[in-house]
Amino acid sequence: MEPLIFAIGDKKPVIHETAFIAPGAVVCGDVEVHENASVWYGCVLRGDSNKIVIGAGSNIQDGTIIHVDEPELAGVPTLIGENALIGHKCMLHGATVEDGGFVGMSSTMLDGSVVKTGGMLAAGAFLAPKKIVPSGELWAGTPARKFRDLRDGEDKMALMGSAHYVHEAHNHKKALAER
Repeated sequence: MEPLIFAIGDKKPVIHETAFIAPGAVVCGDVEVHENASVWYGCVLRGDSNKIVIGAGSNIQDGTIIHVDEPELAGVPTLIGENALIGHKCMLHGATVEDGGFVGMSSTMLDGSVVKTGGMLAAGAFLAPKKIVPSGELWAGTPARKFRDLRDGEDKMALMGSAHYVHEAHNHKKALAER
């Protein structure tokens, strides 16, 4: 099983040669996946209505869905910066995760919401439209609210996790090539 990567009209995915798109992932439309980024098993990145960008070194973990609305419907792109970590089974819709941002497993981010550089959205959190997780803060809950300030080093968790996933992506590429 290969990943399903295809254009929708004139909106064609652009995937850097060092990026890893796992078998079973779907990447379609106006999607950019930059160097050493990874899109894992069972993910759907559907850029049919607006742009999706996955920055260098960032990872979109298994089962995550990313979508966008058309600009005519007030839709905004989904933008993932560099070295960001998007946990397993997340839902991002017209959201932004800045460089080094962290989005925990099974979290939801809606239109115009932002996780700033060094900010963290806890597992299972629901970030409502246009809400912003500032740098140095952990937000949790449904709806997400500030839970606490990050402790020393926690703001670097996404960077450590993204480095791990770059390494794992290389291992998976190699294993898939050898089968």
